[in-house]
Amino acid sequence: MPANLPLTDWTGRVAWLVGASTGIGRALAHALHRRGATVIVSARGVAALQAFADGHPGAHALPLDVTDAAAVQAAAEALQQRHGHIDFVLFGAAMYQPMRADRFDLEVAVRHQRVNVEGALNLVAAVLPMLRAQGAAGQPAHLALVASVAGYRALPLALAYGPTKAALIHLAQSLHLDLCDSGVGVSVVNPGFVRTPLTAGNDFRMPALLEPDEAAEAMLRGWARGDFEIHFPRRFTWLLKALRWLPTGAYEQLVRRATGQ
Repeated sequence: MPANLPLTDWTGRVAWLVGASTGIGRALAHALHRRGATVIVSARGVAALQAFADGHPGAHALPLDVTDAAAVQAAAEALQQRHGHIDFVLFGAAMYQPMRADRFDLEVAVRHQRVNVEGALNLVAAVLPMLRAQGAAGQPAHLALVASVAGYRALPLALAYGPTKAALIHLAQSLHLDLCDSGVGVSVVNPGFVRTPLTAGNDFRMPALLEPDEAAEAMLRGWARGDFEIHFPRRFTWLLKALRWLPTGAYEQLVRRATGQ
């Protein structure tokens, strides 16, 4: 039995994608629009959001800073009032700045926490009552959090980023445990390396690098199966899952060899 109600028909579904101005979020917004969803795109990049809305009839842009809890709450209430329901919510906003211990920057590390973790909590707090009420009324809803394989175990340059993604994985697991019988599906997306503005800052070899549209299609396949965890590309992510069982020394040696770090 799948962990969530499979999502196969997107026609008429109201999908709010937070963190959709570039990269995976934008590719997913395009894919859902093509499948008939009413897509709302949010991020801080006003021009990019409006360009998407202008090119996708029926979509609309909702600029948003996820670190502003009051603004997130107001945005959720505005969408609820406008559409009457929100069927699918995705948190994909993220900050990534490469960091190692010899260049530790507290301000940057805390900023990662504010965007990647606090931002997710702000969104969950805003939409969870709506989604639970919807599920209780027999209209299933779904909440998805985009984490990363960097949350599995430490990776090079992810000193600030990796802990935030581990937190999102745990948050999604806890939400799924609590909500699995409520009519609200919960999933966590753990991509490997995807060619986005975030990963452009990496100066090491990124194995099994995907394009954003490939990532979006992998996510859609996972939701169609009813998966809780959606991870890709599987030839890479299954290897990382297996490496979690290695002793620390062996794991670190393999990671350094694979990435050149």
